[in-house]
Amino acid sequence: MNPSGNPSYKVVWLKSLAEVDRAQWDALAGPLPTPFLEWAWLRQMEISESLTERTGWLPRHLTVWSHNQLIAAAPLYIKGHSAGEFVFDHAWAEVANRFKIPYYPKLVGMSPFTPMAGYRFLIASGHDEERLTGLMVDEIEQFCRRYRICSCNFLFVDPHWRHQLIRYGFIGWLHQSFVWQNLGYQSFDDYLAAFNSNQRHNIKRERRSLAKQGVTMKIFQGDEIPATFFSEIYPFYERTNDKFGPWGCKYLKDSFFGGLAESYRHRLVFVAAFEKGNHNSPQGLSFLVTKGDQLFGRYWGSSKEINNLHFNACYYSPIEWAIANGIKRFDPGAGGYHKIRRGFTAIGNYSLHRFFDQRLDQIMKAHIEEINRLEQEHIDELNLEVPFARQA
Repeated sequence: MNPSGNPSYKVVWLKSLAEVDRAQWDALAGPLPTPFLEWAWLRQMEISESLTERTGWLPRHLTVWSHNQLIAAAPLYIKGHSAGEFVFDHAWAEVANRFKIPYYPKLVGMSPFTPMAGYRFLIASGHDEERLTGLMVDEIEQFCRRYRICSCNFLFVDPHWRHQLIRYGFIGWLHQSFVWQNLGYQSFDDYLAAFNSNQRHNIKRERRSLAKQGVTMKIFQGDEIPATFFSEIYPFYERTNDKFGPWGCKYLKDSFFGGLAESYRHRLVFVAAFEKGNHNSPQGLSFLVTKGDQLFGRYWGSSKEINNLHFNACYYSPIEWAIANGIKRFDPGAGGYHKIRRGFTAIGNYSLHRFFDQRLDQIMKAHIEEINRLEQEHIDELNLEVPFARQA
């Protein structure tokens, strides 16, 4: 660890979360709405070697200390590619290439492989947030210039934090996501009533089809989750990604899931699909994370193709569980136009970018307003297709 910086604060760059106490880190991350900046989630990615220099994710976490007390932190990664970010910046990389401007390496702040909004600096309550934010931004710029890192990028950022960082010269880039929101539903039937009659009938048919195939669904949370699920989820995750070939998103190692059994079980929800006569070994699993009144869909898969299992394991069963457990917001993860047909709406989220080559910075600033306007139009058009009954 190499300290530097403000006389009243000690700034330290870490190569691993193993260098910081879990309790001190989670004292900062725990109060946030997102579960994906907590120590156990991020550290398990390191332990499992899903994040290494070889995989192109080199951890370099920024921390700020006062009298041996961690008062601020930012999980950060040096990258030589854009894979696993779910912010598709290949067009900007191509612009850089045309102007012979280096685009990599870059510094990325996000929860890796996790396209869920909520990233921000972790700052202890009772401290001067504005001062600490300025200190951390300055330290990041010095670090990038010292090691010839071409840009700093914060992805899937907390919407309130975005406005704060724009004041430091970061450029906001709008992206489309999906979300389900609980509008006071008391049951799944109550939720179904929001749809037009045609789609309501379609969802009921998709739900009934599992029983006709001899498949039942069961949900497990926290300590209820069988230990075997943590080893069974990886082959399902692997099979799902392998179906998409070079477009798959298979970034996690198998030991990632196993390591969560002890350190992160309290945040987890599994939806399991069992075939008739076999209630010990699931034919499919959906892996979700919950915190407070939020639910997040992350990974899923099955041992074979079962008609409509995906919709039930990843959407309908989680929504039914969410309603029963007071969840207000369910983020199902990236991609999938079919989410619109199941009652998810399109929303915007932002990434923040700062290029240290002035030419690339000026190019992005010149075009980002129009790019964001077109993305907002796309979001608005998607929401016109949500098959809810029209109000008179």
